[in-house]
Amino acid sequence: MSKPTLTAVFIAFLLTSSGAKPNGKSKKPKQVVPAIECDMRAGKISHPEFIVKCPANCRETKEKVYGTGVFASISSICNAAIHSGVITNSGGKVIVMKMTGQAVYKGSFANGVRSLSLPNWRESFSVSVGKPKKGVNYPSTLVFASSRPTTVKTGELLYSTVSPVTEALEPELTTTIAPPTTTHVTTPITTAPPTTTSAKPRVTIHKVREAVFQYPIEMSILTGRYGSGQSQSAQGKGPSQAFRGSSVYANRFLPRTNTGAHRTETGTAFRRHPHFSSTSAFSRVQPQPERKQHTAQSNPPPEPEDHKLPSETSHTRESPAGSNPFESGFPARGHNITPRVPELMPQGDPNCKVDIAFLMDGSWSIGKRRFKIQKDFLVEVSQVINVGVAGPMMGIIQYGDDPVTEFSLKQYSSSKDLKPVINKIVQKGGPSHVGKALSYINKHFFSDANGNRGGAPNVAVVLVDGWPTDKVEEASRLARESGINIFFVTIEGPDENEKQNVVETNFVDKAVCRTNGFFSLPITSWFALRKAVQPLVKRVCDTDRLVCSKTCLNANDIAFVIDGSSSVGTGNFRTVLQFVANVTQEFEISDTDTRVGIIQYTYEQRLEFAFGQHNNKADLLNAIKRINYWSGGTSTGAAITYVADQLFSKSKPNKRKIMIVITDGRSYDDVRAPALAVHRKGVIAYSIGIAWAAQEELEYIATDPDREHSFFVDEFDNLYKYVSKIIHNICNEFNSQPRN
Repeated sequence: MSKPTLTAVFIAFLLTSSGAKPNGKSKKPKQVVPAIECDMRAGKISHPEFIVKCPANCRETKEKVYGTGVFASISSICNAAIHSGVITNSGGKVIVMKMTGQAVYKGSFANGVRSLSLPNWRESFSVSVGKPKKGVNYPSTLVFASSRPTTVKTGELLYSTVSPVTEALEPELTTTIAPPTTTHVTTPITTAPPTTTSAKPRVTIHKVREAVFQYPIEMSILTGRYGSGQSQSAQGKGPSQAFRGSSVYANRFLPRTNTGAHRTETGTAFRRHPHFSSTSAFSRVQPQPERKQHTAQSNPPPEPEDHKLPSETSHTRESPAGSNPFESGFPARGHNITPRVPELMPQGDPNCKVDIAFLMDGSWSIGKRRFKIQKDFLVEVSQVINVGVAGPMMGIIQYGDDPVTEFSLKQYSSSKDLKPVINKIVQKGGPSHVGKALSYINKHFFSDANGNRGGAPNVAVVLVDGWPTDKVEEASRLARESGINIFFVTIEGPDENEKQNVVETNFVDKAVCRTNGFFSLPITSWFALRKAVQPLVKRVCDTDRLVCSKTCLNANDIAFVIDGSSSVGTGNFRTVLQFVANVTQEFEISDTDTRVGIIQYTYEQRLEFAFGQHNNKADLLNAIKRINYWSGGTSTGAAITYVADQLFSKSKPNKRKIMIVITDGRSYDDVRAPALAVHRKGVIAYSIGIAWAAQEELEYIATDPDREHSFFVDEFDNLYKYVSKIIHNICNEFNSQPRN
């Protein structure tokens, strides 16, 4: 055998064996995570779901974020992730899930990032920890939206895009290169090199129908030789970029790098433009097998009546009379390319945005049959309540001897996913330690790590068969003071003969925050439990009535520090008192709710009244009106120290300590050291300056960030403008903090 022949045989052997592992197994490619900058907005990326890596120090860039939990697509991805607690300021991986637009986006302050409010936006997204889901491959290369006009050359025709098109990061190619084909033969092999063929891709002009869900749309067109495995992707604009009328635009053909299994992109129907001849490369196309779609879909919003699937509309142009329908760019012999409807991440009911923990009774006294009825009840509740990231989120704890979390708030984000999980719960057994279970959820369940969203009310629904075997009053009180709204559903409670066995009589009245019946549902029989589904869902979703636990309006000890110096004057002093009354009016006042104390200061300090001295709103407002003007100098620093000693030293440990200082001039003493001392004790300080107040002193007094806690007006009559602002900031700050 000649030397050239041996060379050819060796080359053929390399071609057949390269890229393959023994037993035909190929190594799964490692997920490539694209890196983005801090200013990258989610709306700029076309994929409905993707993973990215954020750099460090994005918080310092102060890129805009709109919303809380669910963000408008014009928000910075990285700062939204920091705001949500998904990553820290040191950066990290983030999974982004697109969803439909919201009617309103509420701003809040969390993790050092201030998000803004927005009345409406066409597209939203949520962020989660950047750990890829099992079996899901995210795009390794991002496709961005671009507004630059693009010219695409196809054959002898040149088309210029009128509307914006999307542009991928891969380099643009005009030819498709078929890979070398190796064939096993028995005849001698020549030394001729493998044949390489080039074929210019044919272009198809697409016209996109405006989709109801406003998702970015990507259209893929298969072309190339039969069996070659080559494909090009044509990227089209999403409806959010609004293609109008009959305007024609050309799509850019881009090769895809084979990095392993990819997620199927959202597709749409396409049609042949009449300018092209009937001789088409599509007649040689072998359709690519449909890949599994991993995007979760459950209970999407109802479609309008006129929105149908592409196969039911005139999305595909009918062939002219006498023409061959298979010459219009579609593969023949039943090889259909099925358009995909964009799948939505379930958002849930936005009118019921609560974080709910169900404490299910797993004690031996319940029995297997009733335990099954209890699971069926929880399944039905989970379907009725419409779980989703913008609505209610749900977790379950089973209690017996020791409580155990069956699943946390963040594990499942749709009602559809919950049904099989609940059905698989196995009875734990043991006594009915309800008090122990309430202590458990208070300390461990409602945390950021478990999916607590901060701005959503915390609700615990306790299911009890009969009565608890331990005491619940103290555990319930601590849970309520931590911000947990407790509901009791008691089934077949003790009769008169059994009440002597109850560890704690009237345990329901001691457990819930009020005894008006709103927070307790007594069920006479397990077989009647199903009737409680609708009443229970209605109650836990009534967020206006979930105020028995700690909220921004009933969780505070507020100290007003009022300047009574000579420069204020009697008339202006009455204006200050009216401002104090207007702020106080908005809070729930009682010994167990918000408490208010006031001091007036000049060179000296006078305690007008202490926390808890006036335990209802009417008495408190009357006490404010009766305060007499003092007159004297201005020692603001000494007044702050006095407040710390006389008021906040007697504050309840579960109360938020808030100080509001009102002054009209520069202090005669230093304010920095006293202000720093109260800040270190956890006091949230607001400063309001009037007329001649020193701006630098107001900033020293105020808690960081200064712009949220320091205000200035040029005259006393303008104080009223900041009533709603201060209350809004107090509540925003409260709702953005984790409540464990």
